[in-house]
Amino acid sequence: MRESVRAAALQLIVFYNRHMTNKKPPTTIDDYISTFPADIQAILEKVRQAIQKAAPEAVETMSYGIPTFDLNGKYLVFFAGWKRHISLYPLPAGDEAFQQEIAQYKRARGTIQFRLDKPLPYELVEQIVTLLMKEKPEKEG
Repeated sequence: MRESVRAAALQLIVFYNRHMTNKKPPTTIDDYISTFPADIQAILEKVRQAIQKAAPEAVETMSYGIPTFDLNGKYLVFFAGWKRHISLYPLPAGDEAFQQEIAQYKRARGTIQFRLDKPLPYELVEQIVTLLMKEKPEKEG
C-alpha cells in the first residue's frame, strides 16, 4: 500500500512543480478540491461523501499531498483527482466477485482509476472503503 501511495505522491509533486509553482500545496481536503474546475470539484466532493458514508468514524487529513482518511490512527484510503480520472488508493483484495466488478476499471500498483468521461461508481467507492476497513487490522493498544 505505501508504495502505491508514494508513487502517487511523486506524481503529484511533479504535477504541482509543473503546474502550480506559484501556489502552496493544499493543506485541507477543501483546499485540494478547490484547485480543480467546478465540474471536477463536484465529482471529488461526491467521492469524499461516499468515503464518509462508508467510514463515518474516519478522520479527514492530507497526506502525501492528497486527501486521506485515517481510521484508528492509520491510513485507510486516499483519493486524488487527475486530468482524465479520479484515483482511489489502495485497493482491497476482495473476493472473486469484487475482482470481477472492478475488472472494467484501470488498476495499477494498488490503485483504481475512474475515468472522468464516464459516470463515477460512487457505490463501488463505498464498497472499496468497506472492504478496506474489513481487511485492515485495528490499531493495537
